[in-house]
Amino acid sequence: MDLGSFNFKKSLGQNFLVDNNILNKIIIASDIKEDSLVIEIGCGSGNLTKKLCEKASYVLGYEIDKNVEDYLMDNLKDYDNYKIIFGDFLKHDLSDDIKKFNYKNIYVVANVPYYITTPIIEKIIESKIETNNIVLMVQKEVGDRFSSKPGTKDYGSITVFLNYFYDVKKLFIVNKNSFLPKPKIDSVVISLKRRDKIRLKDEELFFKLIKDSFRFRRKNIRNNLKEYDLKKIEEVLKKYGYDLNVRSEELSLEIFSDISNTLSI
Repeated sequence: MDLGSFNFKKSLGQNFLVDNNILNKIIIASDIKEDSLVIEIGCGSGNLTKKLCEKASYVLGYEIDKNVEDYLMDNLKDYDNYKIIFGDFLKHDLSDDIKKFNYKNIYVVANVPYYITTPIIEKIIESKIETNNIVLMVQKEVGDRFSSKPGTKDYGSITVFLNYFYDVKKLFIVNKNSFLPKPKIDSVVISLKRRDKIRLKDEELFFKLIKDSFRFRRKNIRNNLKEYDLKKIEEVLKKYGYDLNVRSEELSLEIFSDISNTLSI
């Protein structure tokens, strides 16, 4: 079906990927193994969904806009190994939804709506599903932030948070001309693979520490963490050649975890 007459909704961040070469690159990057369930968030017209059905044993798709149903079903008319849930992914119980499928491997592959990229990733983390790989197309500046290194302008609390759970890599840039309608900026495809977690004595304290450390980017650790035991924090920082005047964006995941564990004593 022709999408020329479709009423795209800016409020839902609808920019459908129509470049077949990019779609194929996403499939290759996902490296989907046999006996797999693939979760797709934001199926749109089904261009990516169709290719996922060709590779995976099952595809579980979420789409919030019921108005794309005719286009989606037309794209999937030759396949029977999918289930589409029309509703808000963020309001569904993902762990419960996947119980209906038999699989050995699980993946998340999606061109996610940019305005809810972080909530979607947080939802996946909270569901505690053991994904083989998560491959997402996101806004380029979001990808830069997720994969940034300490000491760079893009490095922030979300970077530390994600790198605690995943090995984050930028795979390739996607030009804005690959979409319908064309967005204002380019996108990037990123991969998030589960990593061995750093041992933490108190995970809740660690997450709070990260959030508080980046509360005011222009302020140093002394000011952002003045409600904590600064003496203990200073002892840890000295081990790495820093003092309380350092800013949060200079500190790595390992240093933050060391501070958290020291504060837990």
